[in-house]
Amino acid sequence: MQARKGRSRSPPAKKREPTPDLTDVVSVTERKRRLTQWDMKPPGYENVTAEQAKLSGMFPLPGAPRQQVVDPSRLQSLMSQPGVAAASNAALKPTNARQSKRLFVHNLPSTATEESVVEFFNLQLNGLNVVESNDPCISCHFSTGRDYAMLEFKNPSEATMALALDGISLGDEAANGHGGASNGLSIRRPRDYIVAAISTEDEGFVEGETSTSVADTQNKISVTNIDTSLDEEQVKELLSSFGALKTFVLVKDRSTEESRGVAFCEYVEQSSTDIAVEGLNGMALGEQILKVQRASIGVSQAAGLEMSVNAMSMLAGTTSTDLEEGRVLQLLNMVTPEELMSDEDYQEIVEDVQEECEKFGRVLAIKIPRPSMGSRQSSGVGKIFVKFDGPESAQRALATLAGRKFADRTVVTTYFSEENFDVNAW
Repeated sequence: MQARKGRSRSPPAKKREPTPDLTDVVSVTERKRRLTQWDMKPPGYENVTAEQAKLSGMFPLPGAPRQQVVDPSRLQSLMSQPGVAAASNAALKPTNARQSKRLFVHNLPSTATEESVVEFFNLQLNGLNVVESNDPCISCHFSTGRDYAMLEFKNPSEATMALALDGISLGDEAANGHGGASNGLSIRRPRDYIVAAISTEDEGFVEGETSTSVADTQNKISVTNIDTSLDEEQVKELLSSFGALKTFVLVKDRSTEESRGVAFCEYVEQSSTDIAVEGLNGMALGEQILKVQRASIGVSQAAGLEMSVNAMSMLAGTTSTDLEEGRVLQLLNMVTPEELMSDEDYQEIVEDVQEECEKFGRVLAIKIPRPSMGSRQSSGVGKIFVKFDGPESAQRALATLAGRKFADRTVVTTYFSEENFDVNAW
């Protein structure tokens, strides 16, 4: 009895809470889960790792050599069809690339806006005898930190003319003149700009005559800071002292015929180019100091590239070795425009890519261009851009992600210009 009295009494039973209404709640077994799209294995290859698949050679990168031998006669018959070769050559010309129409501008005044920069360059270029269109500067995009801006022009030749304005002042905060003063605008080409190796106008060249149409080639020379009192013949005579001129033009205002102090030329003999640049650059002419350099400065293009069937692979090899390794990667062949239309699908892709890329280092930003205004051909659509915290992280990701599978597609990876990334220049 006493033992029974010493026992503690059981706590009173708690009142049961009412069962919640789960009518509108989707069951866990039926709930749609976000599935990662990385390394989805084809049927029959469930036990094969991604590394084994890459080493097997059975899943080559897009554009890589096939394991099967291709019948040369069938390839030749395809290339011999009318219009095929011409279309290929036109498409592969560097002057058709958007990089040839873009410039980067540094040392901008703090008061400058994107609209004011576009207006300034159009004011400088409109009405010149070397400018083909009206208002040639079509856009300006500032970088995130406003350290620089990217300009885009209608034609490559207009971008080349704007490049000759390097050092010009913009507003009260900049230096006067365009002689390369430290406070003036610093204008240069994109790092991935490809210099045209040949001129399409060479066929019309007549020996002994000097054309006024100076095409953008690797031998085109720009001469700036010319005394505006000098006429066309005087400038031409100065340049001719270094060799016979194939093309020459003195930049003038169409309406007033006044010189703008800029000229472009190309010599008949390529060997004269470097001699003229070295001899004329820094020369005092009147009250001005000449600034002479190659007008098309960028990655050198392989000779005959535009005429070759293998041009694309040669171009890829040229650009990849010349572009410096940075923090931004470009992932290709991963998404289609249709997959980016839905906000939900788009967010899942962003999360999937970020989760995978963070295995190689801290991800600072991910940009996946989406179709705009209902157009699936918007710039950059189908590409994914990832910015890492450092080049080491980007290099690890590049080496690992290349050749991986994403949504049953083989991933292609390459470095991308951080300047272009910051201004959304896809």
